Amino acid sequence: MASKLMEYFNRQPRLGVLSTSNKAGEVNAAYFGSPCMMDETTVLVALGRNKTLENLRENPQACYLIMEPGKSVFDWKGLRIYLKVAAIETSGEKLEKMKAQISEKAGKSAAKMIHAVVIFTITGVRSLVDFGQEWEKSI
Repeated sequence: MASKLMEYFNRQPRLGVLSTSNKAGEVNAAYFGSPCMMDETTVLVALGRNKTLENLRENPQACYLIMEPGKSVFDWKGLRIYLKVAAIETSGEKLEKMKAQISEKAGKSAAKMIHAVVIFTITGVRSLVDFGQEWEKSI
């Protein structure tokens, strides 16, 4: 199960939407292509100094949506991956590694904007469109 999720999560190219909220409950959603699943329970995301990072410092809960079109508008595939912040690092090996990867894929200017790497623990996985099926049937 975990290997299937990891394979799907890390498939490229793909974009997803990371939804966060601050302590007042004000919601923010932003698209990201950089999150990567490191093992069966850990996700890393590189962030600049932005609303997403501000929100995660106030409220550690988030949801990452991965969506892909199916054969019709009723056949979209994807997952809702529920996350909780385990750590926010503004220096160190993980941050430098993420900056190097982003520099390779998006250029040096994009890598310079990276301020932190957020380490999440996966707290739940649900189908994008939930009809009571297991999430594995949604990818």
